[in-house]
Amino acid sequence: MKVWKMNGAGNAFAVFDARSTPFAPTVEQVRQIAADLQADQVIALERDATKDVFMRIWNADGSEVAACGNGARAVAHLMLEETGKPMVTIQTEADMLKGYKALGGLVTVDMGSPLMGWEDIPLAEKMDVRGVDVKIGPMDKPYLSRPAVVSMGNPHAVFFVKNVDDFDIPALGPLVEWHPLFPEGTNVGFAQIIDREHIRLRVWERGAGLTKACGTGACAALVCAARAGLTERTAKLILDGGELLIDWRESDDHVYMTGPVETEFETVI
Repeated sequence: MKVWKMNGAGNAFAVFDARSTPFAPTVEQVRQIAADLQADQVIALERDATKDVFMRIWNADGSEVAACGNGARAVAHLMLEETGKPMVTIQTEADMLKGYKALGGLVTVDMGSPLMGWEDIPLAEKMDVRGVDVKIGPMDKPYLSRPAVVSMGNPHAVFFVKNVDDFDIPALGPLVEWHPLFPEGTNVGFAQIIDREHIRLRVWERGAGLTKACGTGACAALVCAARAGLTERTAKLILDGGELLIDWRESDDHVYMTGPVETEFETVI
């Protein structure tokens, strides 16, 4: 079985080619693979009857999840190279994604439309998703409150802050990740608006912790910022591991993510 260690803007993946050899790791095995290969997510490529590939995803804690934006760009890169096509289709548990080659060796993935219904996130109760009732700190003067929420195939809560470096994200992220309002947990974004076309972002990923980049988190931050009138519908997201260009197009309501992909090594096991 071929294995690739890859990253997308620093977001690290261990990708297993399970199209010929079955790959069904236990929770403990996923955790060990992620620890040994220093991966935020473990990904399996599986056969799909109607798409170029099916992408199965596990977080570093062993939980299986439905979406991973930078992981999709890594898989798109592999499939684009293998097939020689200008566009490839990737099926996930959440949606069907399309991957394209972009200028400068970058890879673009069409992430589909953001989901904004409270039941789509999902939330435990009906609430305005532009600012949900979550507070961190003293009840009368919280230092974090009312994050915007959206689903990009997985749940995201986005706090808009003046300076992301002022917050101890490893301490704060877990408090929101499994807040009772999020029955399936949530990714937690800390977004600093630099100007209308640039956002500084750090993300505490559900089941993975603080990562160098989060593709769906970048998409979620841009959607929430644009919806609040804080940015345009296209912006550059500056993450710890690199930069992603996010474009929420009015023409089809889809979110397109473009950024770098690196193959650190490949081997056969």
